[in-house]
Amino acid sequence: MAESKRDYYEVLGVPKNADDDALKRAYRKLAKKYHPDANPGNKEAEAKFKEASEAYSVLSDPQKRQQYDQFGHAAFEQGGGGGGGFGGFGGFDFGGDMGDIFGDIFGDIFGGGRSSRARSGPMKGANIKTSIRISFEEAVFGCEKEIEINFKETCSSCSGTGARAGTSPQTCPKCNGKGKIMYTQQSFFGQVQNVQTCPDCNGAGKVIKDKCPDCYGTGYKTVRKKFKVSIPAGIDNGQCVRLAGGGEPGVNGGERGDLLVEAVVSNHPIFKRQDTSIYSTVPITFARAALGGAIRIKTVDGDVEYEVKPGTQTDTKVRLKGKGVPSLRNRSIRGDHYVTLVVQVPERMTQAQKEALRRFDDAMNGVQTSEEEKPKKKGIFK
Repeated sequence: MAESKRDYYEVLGVPKNADDDALKRAYRKLAKKYHPDANPGNKEAEAKFKEASEAYSVLSDPQKRQQYDQFGHAAFEQGGGGGGGFGGFGGFDFGGDMGDIFGDIFGDIFGGGRSSRARSGPMKGANIKTSIRISFEEAVFGCEKEIEINFKETCSSCSGTGARAGTSPQTCPKCNGKGKIMYTQQSFFGQVQNVQTCPDCNGAGKVIKDKCPDCYGTGYKTVRKKFKVSIPAGIDNGQCVRLAGGGEPGVNGGERGDLLVEAVVSNHPIFKRQDTSIYSTVPITFARAALGGAIRIKTVDGDVEYEVKPGTQTDTKVRLKGKGVPSLRNRSIRGDHYVTLVVQVPERMTQAQKEALRRFDDAMNGVQTSEEEKPKKKGIFK
């Protein structure tokens, strides 16, 4: 009875305004989970699979979905508003893109499927990743570097065909040059045709009977190749520069992969970096902190002069605007340099320095030096 059926949107777990892609993703997930071939002998899984298939067969058809939204399950009962009922397996009509969906499901369960079909076409080669060490300043301002890597170059003996000179690759007899083969598999729905990459030619459509002795049939020889790398100003530790075409060769005529060069930035003895900001610590004397005055501060642009305000306390932070790291997106924009001023306490002092410091401390505390402690004046005869 229609009353015992769950709402189709509830079955698929989608809202009523879900688009076709959302419906397909929801159904594919449920079908893969509850497919009888993945759950042999599980009646509950079989029932849920049929329920999800029924819901998708209705909601994926615009006309049936409109009827369902208007009349509910009654639209497909005998004499209901929709009429016509369903055809196909179990009363459901598996038209439209159901073949693609089941191809994906069977591919995941049994192997092969759409991913195998995709592998038979041109594929971009794999990326290669390497690293290069640069200094703190090179990361800030950018630089030019040269690296050397193992590179698969087209074999000059066979011009990349992989076949011995004077011969050529032959059409694969197993797939007749298509790079893929079709096979029939028994499933819950009966016989299903699947496509997979040809195992004899690995999807190339050609086989090499007499391989090139220099590259052993691969069509490539490994050589040491140098690349010039432009390190952009503002690059940070761990970020990569991409060199197009510096990676592994493509498959079946696909383009080469890329070379990814990771920047390894050396630590700096003075500066620390966070995003586009630079941080450092500068020691100043007690007298300079108390009286104020000019000091020199090291930056990535060289020394700059800064005027310390009288009465500056230790750990005071100052900002040198525009003395930080350039932005990778806009080199004309630079971060700031933040400096922490630390008042130094002398560890060793002479006796005269100690007496001067005591007199200063007494003066700050309003203590009068005693007559005995005052320096005695020498008489005229002494």
